[in-house]
Amino acid sequence: MTVRAAWLLPEGQTREDTRLAPVGTVAPETELRSRDGLLAGGNPFAATGAGAMDLQIGTGRAAVQGTDAQGAYPVVNDAPVTVTFADGDAQFARIDTVAIRVYDTLFDTNGQNLARIEIIPGTPDASPTAPTLPPACLRLWDVTVPAGASAGVGGINWSSALGDRRRYTTAPGGIIPKGWGLAFDGAYDGQYRDNGGALERWDAAADAWTTYRPPAEAPVTATGTTVATAAPGWSLQNAQAVKVSGMITIRAQLERTGADYGPATSEGNLVDLLMFTVTAAWRPRTIFGSERLPALVTDMFGDGAGSLQADTGQFLVVTWAPGASIIKNRLARVIMTYPA
Repeated sequence: MTVRAAWLLPEGQTREDTRLAPVGTVAPETELRSRDGLLAGGNPFAATGAGAMDLQIGTGRAAVQGTDAQGAYPVVNDAPVTVTFADGDAQFARIDTVAIRVYDTLFDTNGQNLARIEIIPGTPDASPTAPTLPPACLRLWDVTVPAGASAGVGGINWSSALGDRRRYTTAPGGIIPKGWGLAFDGAYDGQYRDNGGALERWDAAADAWTTYRPPAEAPVTATGTTVATAAPGWSLQNAQAVKVSGMITIRAQLERTGADYGPATSEGNLVDLLMFTVTAAWRPRTIFGSERLPALVTDMFGDGAGSLQADTGQFLVVTWAPGASIIKNRLARVIMTYPA
């Protein structure tokens, strides 16, 4: 087995020593090929206009795949590199590509063993397209060079000319970050990628990416006073709770045993009335400790709203039908769902 490492050099520059770029093994595409791309971290190989026709490419690490026989080359750019674009065609625009290119005398006839950032020129056309890359190249940026562009007439407008074509790779088993060219098939069942905020898993049987969902879990249930206890003036008739997939749902039915309460104002407001307290095991997850979660309350004759105090578990009735009262001996029902 042969292991090769390449050190990125500006065009025309040589380096006497040889160093390893510690990038490690990257994600596979097939049995013998790796998914080449950049290694995430900061803003690798960032592009910044450095002059009318000059573009600076920043530091970064990458893996560049050659043929199956070549394997993947780990490369590193440890200092910014500036590349200069040729003047634009007199009639048509063209698209040039800035790429990492690996030269290896065992596999090509260029007589060099190095990797460098260089411009692969496109063809001027009324509808220009990016050029096809030579072997052992990794596309970084496509640059639209307008017709007639040159340093003497203002050069390239970098704010609109750059097309980000950087794609990413990761170690085997790692999650591949989102980047250009994310439309690729997975290499093995269970491979993961980040599709811009959605975690996706490769399903080999379906030959497709599917949105990742946690494995199903068995629900946890409870009833009665293990879920809630009635406040004075109320009698707990029934309480049921279920916890599944990180969410809790509680259904409670209580009889009003105290005196009629109300009436509500013409706007439906009540002085807060404690109805029941949720036990500690079934209270919601809190961020600040004092959140109040709303829920509906009904006795089938009137309706209102209540709120669950997350830290104490107290459920308070806070509104009722305008002008109406909560009546003694009627059953009131509550259902609420919140994060466990």
